[in-house]
Amino acid sequence: MNNILKRAGKEDASTARIGCLNIKYGELLIEDGKNSFNLTPRESELLKYLVENQNIVVKREEILEELWGQNDYFLGRSMDVFISRLRKYIQAEPSVSLETKRGVGFILKISSHTPQ
Repeated sequence: MNNILKRAGKEDASTARIGCLNIKYGELLIEDGKNSFNLTPRESELLKYLVENQNIVVKREEILEELWGQNDYFLGRSMDVFISRLRKYIQAEPSVSLETKRGVGFILKISSHTPQ
């Protein structure tokens, strides 16, 4: 698993590498080797939270409270849009998937095996 997810320096938690994905939280950027995607500050925060809680189902309410400061229906709909956009950004890396657990929340699955 450590080969899949590598922090770019122990002091610099603003960067993560997952397979071919290079995530630069502070620069609001994700690169997949071919493309670069600009992130909104909220997308960056959400992605970082999911990476920090990888392979764990995170409740919708927990994300809303942690990142938005409240659990509200309309904020939940906004979060769904951010999740949809993040899925597009990470689709180039086959070892990573962002799944919805109906009625519960989300899980960022990072597998230790990447197809060669």
